[in-house]
Amino acid sequence: MPSKYETFDRSRLVIKPLAERIHDLEISRWLTLDEPAPEFQHKDLATVAERLNAARARGAARILMMGAHVLRAGVNRYLIDWLRRGVITHIACNGAGAIHDYELARIGATTESVARYIRSGEFGLWRETGELNGVIGEAAALELGLGENTGRHIAASAYPYKDLSVFAAAYENSVPATVHAGIGYDILHEHPNCDGAALGAASYRDFLIFAKSVENLEGGVMLSFGSAIMAPEVYLKALAMARNVAHQSGAQVRNFATAVFDMVPIAGDIHKELPKSDPGYYFRPHKTILVRTVADGGESFYFCGDHRATLPALWRLAQ
Repeated sequence: MPSKYETFDRSRLVIKPLAERIHDLEISRWLTLDEPAPEFQHKDLATVAERLNAARARGAARILMMGAHVLRAGVNRYLIDWLRRGVITHIACNGAGAIHDYELARIGATTESVARYIRSGEFGLWRETGELNGVIGEAAALELGLGENTGRHIAASAYPYKDLSVFAAAYENSVPATVHAGIGYDILHEHPNCDGAALGAASYRDFLIFAKSVENLEGGVMLSFGSAIMAPEVYLKALAMARNVAHQSGAQVRNFATAVFDMVPIAGDIHKELPKSDPGYYFRPHKTILVRTVADGGESFYFCGDHRATLPALWRLAQ
């Protein structure tokens, strides 16, 4: 039966070319591997690098989950180097991460001012960015993950800055790059060519690809950079699935290391939950990644700092 409610008619929207957008981040923002990055030091950073190296030696998963701000920090080349050298075996991000990666590869710039464009109703409604919906539709039709087909598309393109694409590098090096999208979260979902069914199919396949990687997390490492919601929530569900299957055969997924890199100060012992009366209790990376999921055999670390400093600092140690 038809719905009782009207839906928004997307055919009324005006979609403008990216050439008319003022970009907040230009190509000069992205660091090269040989230029100095901001300094960051922490006594536990070398330990996390050791855990990565040990996990690599034993063939265990080395997963990196991140928010889109990590790419906006200009550290793509560090991530790409890790992918090429096999330091990381899986990279996961939200929908905005795929958008920034795609825009950067295509035009050498990304990010618009929400304050500027929300006033005129132009925010997010840019023609070339919306073409990524076609890549997502193709992913669903080919039964590929959203991240996989994004990387495949960029790698095969003539985009002038595709050497900065984390997704293309992942695809070329056969490292899963998964996108965990939420409906209505991303500017792509504003566009008339957005197909919700295709988006759901492609992103759900990515979730299952991610869960498969988590099955190999025993003895491994899970890194979370700048993701307050997506990383802890997606990781939590995938870990439950992996443990469910492991327990049936007498195996386990509990001896691994997690590390959270963020800009939110955590009061007190990072290995203990804060009381519910403390607003910090609701910072999910703390209670989920640093406490609950490693409570029966794992270990966890927290690093508070700018991603432009923390990721290069870990990169220098995890070679």
